Amino acid sequence: MSLTEEILAHIPGDAISGLRRADGLWKSLREGTLPIPTVVQESDQDLERIEWDVIISGGTLGILIGAALAKKGWRVALIERGVLQGRDQEWNISRRELAVFVQLGLLTEPELAIAVATEFNPVRISFSQDSEIWVKDVLNVGVDPIYLLETLKSRFLQAGGKLIENTAFEQATVHPNGICVTAGEELRGRLLLDAMGHFSPVVRQARQGQKPDAMCLVVGTCAEGFSKNDSGDLIASFTPIQNQCQYFWEAFPARDGRTTYMFTYVDADQGRLSLEEFFEEYLRLLPQYQSVDLTQLNWKRALFGFFPCYRDSPLTLSWNRILPVGDSSGSQSPLSFGGFGAMVRHLKRLTKGVHEALEADLLNRQALSLLQPYQPNLSVTWLFQRAMSVGMNQTVSPNQINQLLTTVFEEMAQSGEQVLKPFLQDVVQFVPLAQTLLKTGLSHPRLVLNILPHVGLLNLLNWMMHFSTLALYSVLYSATELLRPWIKTLSPTQQYFWNGRLQAWKYGSGGDYLED
Repeated sequence: MSLTEEILAHIPGDAISGLRRADGLWKSLREGTLPIPTVVQESDQDLERIEWDVIISGGTLGILIGAALAKKGWRVALIERGVLQGRDQEWNISRRELAVFVQLGLLTEPELAIAVATEFNPVRISFSQDSEIWVKDVLNVGVDPIYLLETLKSRFLQAGGKLIENTAFEQATVHPNGICVTAGEELRGRLLLDAMGHFSPVVRQARQGQKPDAMCLVVGTCAEGFSKNDSGDLIASFTPIQNQCQYFWEAFPARDGRTTYMFTYVDADQGRLSLEEFFEEYLRLLPQYQSVDLTQLNWKRALFGFFPCYRDSPLTLSWNRILPVGDSSGSQSPLSFGGFGAMVRHLKRLTKGVHEALEADLLNRQALSLLQPYQPNLSVTWLFQRAMSVGMNQTVSPNQINQLLTTVFEEMAQSGEQVLKPFLQDVVQFVPLAQTLLKTGLSHPRLVLNILPHVGLLNLLNWMMHFSTLALYSVLYSATELLRPWIKTLSPTQQYFWNGRLQAWKYGSGGDYLED
């Protein structure tokens, strides 16, 4: 019996079977054998009646925007294949990002306080024994998903929303005047929001078997028995490249113990580690990482998954009246895990944009694409993801990635929190990035020269295009206040398109980080 089998046997819920099911999906993705569904069709006939303004498929994160739209008075139906409830696993986020729930009227301040299960400081960044950087108020809050989703579900139902649980999305037919969604019953609405995640059947049909350009594999546990530690690790590494992977770690205090993750950035090559093999590596290294004997730990739950990333993102659909949101849209950075944090970051923008699209009846694919725009500040991170990963047949110095990251983060830390903290929260801005790259290049030219062949010329040229666009978006965003008075004089349709551009410049330049 492997160590993974032995440990997971003590965790409730048949964790080993869940891990192997996920592994089967990961194998299908590597081999390109994942079936391509046909769940979206088109019809040239009008629907006779429309009962809903918005239909949302995928309740775990769909309830966030569903509750916000229902509070604005829209008729919203939400489909969830299971029971809409949170898991015991806490969602980590920065406290300032949670303010959106109060701003949108989804939670009161006392309710938000209850939703925060844990809060800790500081968090550490470390890629060598000789270098540690500590910051405060970054991903230092653990949200209780059970309480949060139950409260949002209550708000949603109070606002007139319809919740359809234990029902899977089956198919959708796009009509000229609406969309008919089949999920146990037929729901006729004006717009479908796809919140079903990376493996949404709508997304799989749209991508037509396209292999991901990058993957993030992640495994971990929550357990009791660690030494008391009220700090966290945001990202840490203490081993050289192994199995053509650089292993990274996170650790956070939780209400019922300590959560530790190991993750890595890879491609979808068939020779990559399975999730079960990766979990075995995690258990092998966990004692060294946390200075603990595994026999001391009382295991609470196991965590595992993988997150595909595509350069061709966010996803643009060829159909009208369907908008992917959250992980379905592919709008997260290749360095982030997306999920709850990415959804919360864009919740205010998406709520406002969908509200305006419904008001102006602008629900064709061109209009909806403005709500999931190209963001150069996310696209530039593809080069960083490439620098933190190793090809299957690539020869790289064992400590090259750790040395690079140590140098870059030390330069950012010396430049101050105004440079470091946005980057740690996956908000890349032009001036801090340019400043860091210039200082690193001047101070460590040999290290930079070693990285260039590692990332490749084409990737570098592609990055330069996104970097230039990031600079342009930063300039355009600085001019938005001058444009707002003029935009208000335009027709509703013109206002919608211009507001979409302003939001693209704002989020695409990292300007959303500067909001109060």
